[in-house]
Amino acid sequence: MKKKTLITGMSLILTVGIFAGCTNQSDSKSTEHQHETKNDKTNKENEHVGHSEKNAQDLNVAWHLSSSHPKENEKEKLTIEIKDNQNKPIEEYDINHEKKMHLIVVSKDLSYFNHIHPTYDGNGKFNVDVSFPKGGEYKLISDFIPKGGSQTTKTHTIKVEGTEQKAEPLQADKSLVKVVDGKEITLSYDGELKPNKEVMLKFNIKDAATKKPITDLETYLGATGHVVILSEDTEKYLHVHPADTKNMGPEAMFHTEFPTSGTYKIWGQFQHKGKVFTVPYVITIP
Repeated sequence: MKKKTLITGMSLILTVGIFAGCTNQSDSKSTEHQHETKNDKTNKENEHVGHSEKNAQDLNVAWHLSSSHPKENEKEKLTIEIKDNQNKPIEEYDINHEKKMHLIVVSKDLSYFNHIHPTYDGNGKFNVDVSFPKGGEYKLISDFIPKGGSQTTKTHTIKVEGTEQKAEPLQADKSLVKVVDGKEITLSYDGELKPNKEVMLKFNIKDAATKKPITDLETYLGATGHVVILSEDTEKYLHVHPADTKNMGPEAMFHTEFPTSGTYKIWGQFQHKGKVFTVPYVITIP
């Protein structure tokens, strides 16, 4: 395939119901979710199909925050409690990329992104410390697999007290060359940027100062890297994993499909010399 460079933009706007801390919340939404990987050809027919979440409607998820009025830059304890439709705790979970739960936290204007991993306390309860850099709304996306069940995604929002900065409209990235933590990361693609068309996202990573390719990336959560993609309305969530888990750079490749036209935001995450770095891109799928 002819290599092209992404020239369109991507945005993400959070939409989620507000939850109050220290109270049970059982109205969590199930965002449409695609959890993608490509380890061999036998996976190809399934790799771009979003999990059906056939058990998701049978789960009740309660979100508890240590403060009923969380404030900017203050640490809060978040507890996520998962029960079945008989109000019994879901006790067991499959390990998914080295963790029982992945939690994505993003601000409404998409300027803030955090990928963290709650601790499982048993009895269906996960907990993690969180903080928020400014006032406003934040969306929480929990990603987990009940033992014997399907990939499940539940979402919620919180309202944080504090100074709310005026949200600037997201613009398409004019350049897909970014410098983060002394690395120069270039995003390109093979394939068509169209809905439901397979596309290979390629991240080329080099030292920003010397321009030398980085070939000693370290595994992050058991893989070369991870990519999180969210649609503008946050209803389409993709957690994508590399096509080649043994390649440690300079290029990391990820197969995916964008389910609809629209604007998306991509966060690529990699680890080098013991430090995880995150690089964001904004693209539009025509």
